[in-house]
Amino acid sequence: MWARRFYPEDIVFRLAYTACYGYGWQMDIQNLKQACREAGFATRKLAHAEGLDKEANAQLTAYLKAQYPDLVISAYMPIRTEVSPIPTMERMVNRGRKVCVPVIVGNGVPLEFHQWTPDTEMVAGAFGAYIPKDGIKLIPDIVITPLLAFDAHGYRMGYGGGFYDRSFEQISALKDVQAVGFAYANQEVLLVPHEETDFPLNAVITEKGILTF
Repeated sequence: MWARRFYPEDIVFRLAYTACYGYGWQMDIQNLKQACREAGFATRKLAHAEGLDKEANAQLTAYLKAQYPDLVISAYMPIRTEVSPIPTMERMVNRGRKVCVPVIVGNGVPLEFHQWTPDTEMVAGAFGAYIPKDGIKLIPDIVITPLLAFDAHGYRMGYGGGFYDRSFEQISALKDVQAVGFAYANQEVLLVPHEETDFPLNAVITEKGILTF
């Protein structure tokens, strides 16, 4: 686990802090989330420019190698400034693990997860993320999710669609599922505003290490 440090003099931190806490809890929760989301985009953009994906993938690979080999892994095809899990996905497939990626099938419904290999033919999906052209549906045991911010209680700030939260709820009704955030260390904040429908993570993995909850 890495040491968590915050620098109030940093302009991005001050933006995030003000957005999340400066207005108090009188601010509508959805507006509060959106303010934190905007700060999260700015923070992640700075981290992405530092070229930390190699170190982050080393941590993610180590985490997954320690899991039971028959567990199905879901990761994702990165968009925008998301940290890319593709190197780890390739390593897991080469080790004989089943890997899948999320597919949006409609608004307000859980994701589907389609099997992926480095040779899978991909097509553009929703929001610009690539998805398998002819995917075999799988139900993952480990779901690796991108995020905009996370806190020490395991809550994540996503993009607001609720796709992962609904998916975690659906899968957890069938079997145990590990919800794992994949991010840059500087995306950690003091507190992510959340509601009862927000599914907490089991772990967050960054270039600095593994944080479990």
